[in-house]
Amino acid sequence: MHPNPLFRSEDPALPARLIDAAGFGMVFAQTPEGPRVAHTPIMAVGDDRLQFHLARSNALTRHLVGAQALIVVNGPDGYVSPRWYVDRDTVPTWNYIALECEGAVSQIADDALEAFLHAAILRHESLLGGAPWQASESSAKVWEGLFRGIVGFEMTVAAMRPTLKLSQNKSPRERAAIAEGLAQAGKANLAQAMLGDAA
Repeated sequence: MHPNPLFRSEDPALPARLIDAAGFGMVFAQTPEGPRVAHTPIMAVGDDRLQFHLARSNALTRHLVGAQALIVVNGPDGYVSPRWYVDRDTVPTWNYIALECEGAVSQIADDALEAFLHAAILRHESLLGGAPWQASESSAKVWEGLFRGIVGFEMTVAAMRPTLKLSQNKSPRERAAIAEGLAQAGKANLAQAMLGDAA
């Protein structure tokens, strides 16, 4: 979390919007071999619970049950050039949106994992447009093979820390110029967030 309070948000609906928009994140935890991270689809299931799954063979899997972990969900980000400032006597920076979620992790039962997989497929297929792929198109052999190879988890979130570093410390004129520069650099989502649509 960025230390500047300008880049924080007290919007209680923001974390769920960020998680829904990204649908993917990183799970960090300490293991006897040192800190480890895993990348995984993530879904919010209620106000204070996040579900995800990992490969059974992942270095984190056997250490997560009962552990305190950190989940990071990244939103749009982009390099901010000093050429976009009125006064170019400065340095580059990076604008970004990110969410840290901290809490205890438990394993979920097979029926909850099955429900998570179907909900995640439905959500992400709907974003693509056209005729969605459906889980029923997998043979029982393929689906069961997948199922045997993963473990489902749930984090009960004790703390959520969103960071929206969107040049709030700049003048309205400079923010507009930075947003325009980001849009021209192919970062339309980030530019849009700077102009008021944070998710």
